[in-house]
Amino acid sequence: MTPIQLNWALAGTIVMLLTAVTVIGQLLARQPQLGLNPAAVNAFNARLRAWWIICCLLSVAFLSPGVTILLFGLISFWALREFITLTPTRQGDHRALFWVFFLFTPLHYILVWMNLYDSYSVLIPVYGFLFIPLRIAIAGDTKRFLERVAKIQSGLLVCVYCLGFAPALLDLEYGEYADRSRLLFFLVLMSLVSEGLQFIGDRLYGRNVISANINGTKTWEGMLGGAASTALVGMTYHMAFKPFNELWHTALVSMVIAVMGFAGSMTMSAIKRDRGVRDFGTLVEGHGGVLDRIDAICFAAPVFYHVAKHLLVP
Repeated sequence: MTPIQLNWALAGTIVMLLTAVTVIGQLLARQPQLGLNPAAVNAFNARLRAWWIICCLLSVAFLSPGVTILLFGLISFWALREFITLTPTRQGDHRALFWVFFLFTPLHYILVWMNLYDSYSVLIPVYGFLFIPLRIAIAGDTKRFLERVAKIQSGLLVCVYCLGFAPALLDLEYGEYADRSRLLFFLVLMSLVSEGLQFIGDRLYGRNVISANINGTKTWEGMLGGAASTALVGMTYHMAFKPFNELWHTALVSMVIAVMGFAGSMTMSAIKRDRGVRDFGTLVEGHGGVLDRIDAICFAAPVFYHVAKHLLVP
């Protein structure tokens, strides 16, 4: 098949799988006699609704790189808003936040759209990170100065810089555009799959909680089992769509995505526990905010980008 035909086949496969899993989830919710935890079943069905939304939005990647980058830019903007809203700010932070939202965030995605890797890879971690403490210092408010600077830098790093590497995959010097858009789909799909498999592993086999103070449901069994299962799913995916040249490359990269997704989920959970909230927002009905759903992708995207660049670009 041609790359475009493969994209259509991938889209059809995802729709069929999501439909099948959604039907199973609804049937389980209507069968209390099976003895399953109703809260866990409802949580799983809520994740499925979020996955439908993410996959529908991501389908634009098959059509236009510009629209895709714009979409990720808007998601970054909203996720950063959730991150900053969750943590207290002072009057002296507002000017710095203005430049973060209306200069550094759009400029980062413009540089991604222009495929200027040397520029967007240093814009935020060098110039942005130096600008933020300077602008807050000029405001003259020194109370909890380092804490306030670190908070804004962390939000900009995770929500904009890291997530920006996902649409940057569309600019890799590899194959046709259809191949690169499928690579972006692979990153998002494996992130969602690993999240779901770790969730199931935690509920079915979880015994040893990793950090009860951060997330009482995350277990070593779920994390390791989810990573291994994601590698198997990646190998199955490879049989049809071959994202990398070698089967073991796909398995290894799938496992890396799962581990980095777990890292993102744990880190974001620590921030939420620190602020005493359950979710970053309420935009996604029944399942928190945008950042709750993309935390795994934020952490996986920069690592996946550089591994894919190493393996695929001559």
